Amino acid sequence: MLTVNNLSVQFGKRILFDEVNTTFTHGNIYGVIGANGAGKSTFLKIISGDMDPTSGHIHLEPGKRMSVLNQNHNMFDEHTVLETVLMGNKVLYAVKKEMDELYLDYNDKNADRIGELQVQFEEMNGWNADSDAAAMLSNLGISEADHYTLMADMEGKMKVRVLLAQALFGNPDVLIMDEPTNDLDFETIAWLENFLANYENTVIVVSHDRHFLDAVCTHISDIDFGKINHYSGNYTFWYESSQLAAKQRAQQNKKAEEKKQELEEFIRRFSANVAKSKQATSRKKMISKLNISEIKPSSRRYPAIIFDQDREAGDQILNVENLSASVDGEVLFKDVDLNMAKGDKIVLFSKDSRATTAFYEILNGEQKADSGSFDWGITTNQAYLPAENHKYFENDLTLVDWLRQYAKTEEERDEVFIRGFLGKMIFSGEEALKTSRVLSGGEKVRCMLSRMMMERANVLMLDEPTNHLDLESITAFNNSLKNFKGSVIFTTHDHEFAQTVGNRIVELTPNGVIDRYMTFDEYLDDEKIQEQRKKMYNL
Repeated sequence: MLTVNNLSVQFGKRILFDEVNTTFTHGNIYGVIGANGAGKSTFLKIISGDMDPTSGHIHLEPGKRMSVLNQNHNMFDEHTVLETVLMGNKVLYAVKKEMDELYLDYNDKNADRIGELQVQFEEMNGWNADSDAAAMLSNLGISEADHYTLMADMEGKMKVRVLLAQALFGNPDVLIMDEPTNDLDFETIAWLENFLANYENTVIVVSHDRHFLDAVCTHISDIDFGKINHYSGNYTFWYESSQLAAKQRAQQNKKAEEKKQELEEFIRRFSANVAKSKQATSRKKMISKLNISEIKPSSRRYPAIIFDQDREAGDQILNVENLSASVDGEVLFKDVDLNMAKGDKIVLFSKDSRATTAFYEILNGEQKADSGSFDWGITTNQAYLPAENHKYFENDLTLVDWLRQYAKTEEERDEVFIRGFLGKMIFSGEEALKTSRVLSGGEKVRCMLSRMMMERANVLMLDEPTNHLDLESITAFNNSLKNFKGSVIFTTHDHEFAQTVGNRIVELTPNGVIDRYMTFDEYLDDEKIQEQRKKMYNL
């Protein structure tokens, strides 16, 4: 379907890809992964023709159509929403446009040409194009009233959905998407997961959303050391099998036959779990392809994120009474009563991210509530990871000195201790001497996590903790919170994070709060709760 031949990409002295040869075959969904800076987005730009490689070429099977999720949100501002979706199928749209123009000046000369175009249009199922595009938009949460609105008048998050509909429209043979779940809510992501899981053609996708990668991928394409290797299975299979292979590599005394049996047993267990799950078709398709010969250790480095507590908290963690907040007269949440108990790991959730951020800011004394009060238990000490962290980095301190600000003991102030701590968070050698102003978004979050770890709090508050992090950091962070013995209150767009860490869901709405002890999936799947949610937002 799509072949990559001798692909090399070099920026200055830096070699990103070195003589890559690989094939993406029909019917498979490839999740492209790699450390930050490995070249994931660059690779998608090259195969979609938006960028030229240094050498080598890409070959798409003749007659096949490729569609790319557009990253330029303002490119179609002069077109209506529906027309923007139709433009996703370039050939169909060109035929339709020429036909419409000829109809405006209908005469004997152009009648034959109109006839030819009508035949082409019919073959492409063009007469149903408008209704197909409209159905796709509705599935992605764009109401019919907006289908003839100009893209310039659509808000940013809705534009993302229209561009997603454009990419999916007309069943392209090869679909290329870079971070398609960004700015989508959980319900829309679930629709996209189901759509792709039943998709018959080739999909190549970059995503930091592990739940999404697990739900749709039949293969993981790992960019490492300038090469791309395909592995059968989804992200969890790749992660767990590569960890097992790395462990086996260290076991010099174990016989090859024993190692083989251990890998076969791992595949059997993994396949049984997938077969039992209510997941869509692609997972079932994927397990038939798993193969122990493909399991290899990865060179990927995972930060050591470990939250220890100075002391264990008592039973009373947090009591919130009648808390309300608004912005410019618009109610964010009101009448929130909450009693947080020891061991609670609360997913704080709202359709309006301003509501959850305001809640954290109030609990941390950064903002005043409109009404109500809150009290922390006397045995608690809290650590907070805000969604916005700029103010912590407006200085020229090196990372060593930056982290030293948060040290509690003389031992922690020692340079060897701090460098060791930063090393665990993948800041080794010279990187520890970077100044805090020049850090990337992901590096800043890793610094903020280091600061939190040094606080040794027994209550953690996390507002969108996975923003800017790579898959390795997200996975390590997720595992750490599952094992954390204290209490957590967190907000995340990462489905896997919410499902595997949370044991209680608290949803803030302008008309009160919904509070349930259950997993995140149970919450989203409960029909009564979904009815209640609609009422709470639409009162």
